Amino acid sequence: MMARLPRFSVAEQPQHVIQRGNNRSPIFLRPADYRVFRTCLADAVTRFACEVHAYVFMTNHVHLLITPRVPGGIGRAMQSVGRRYVRYFNDQHGRTGTLWEGRYRATVIDTNRYLFTCSRYIEENPVRAGMVTAPAYYAFSSYAANALGRSDSLVTPHSEYLNLGPTPLARQTAYSGLFRSELAPSECDAIRYATAHGWAIGDAPFLRAMNAAGRRATALPPGPRPGRRGPNLIGVRLQTEIGV
Repeated sequence: MMARLPRFSVAEQPQHVIQRGNNRSPIFLRPADYRVFRTCLADAVTRFACEVHAYVFMTNHVHLLITPRVPGGIGRAMQSVGRRYVRYFNDQHGRTGTLWEGRYRATVIDTNRYLFTCSRYIEENPVRAGMVTAPAYYAFSSYAANALGRSDSLVTPHSEYLNLGPTPLARQTAYSGLFRSELAPSECDAIRYATAHGWAIGDAPFLRAMNAAGRRATALPPGPRPGRRGPNLIGVRLQTEIGV
């Protein structure tokens, strides 16, 4: 079995983070659960110097777009959230044992090209799941803050978001305009694959920079592997889609 790569520990670079319930089981059973998880997350990102730019809390998993201001900040924040929320959830719902499906998964994001793609991917998740017809109708996400101007203390605008316009209304209008068309299936597939495997998402210079940071940022080139048959077609597809 191939050893897992260490997570990226790059300060000031946004990451897409997913944490799933064990065996895809629900991690939220009532509205109070969402509120408690949100409190745990807000406390943790403040304590460990991280900023959340986009989020969605689904029934059995969460997505975050989050920037650590110090190396290792995301890992410490997620560990804090996990421990604190599991204690609450088990106490409230009369259960024991783990709640999470292993460790969280994450991928580092090229800010210039993929920040808004990832943000849209996160906030459109309830639409793709058939839960609502538009992101504005889902209560547990950052869309209302980013696109409609609703106050949300969990959300810290990224500098790229602030560059969308000179006023809050201009930024909200520009951001909501990004949702007029759906993300291409290839974009969604690339984000899913990269996050599941811990690869970086970005153009060639960005990927080279991440490789130079001391941790392999992309899948190995396609070709024979011991114990495998044929080329790594998934890796080929991903590299084509994200511009490697």
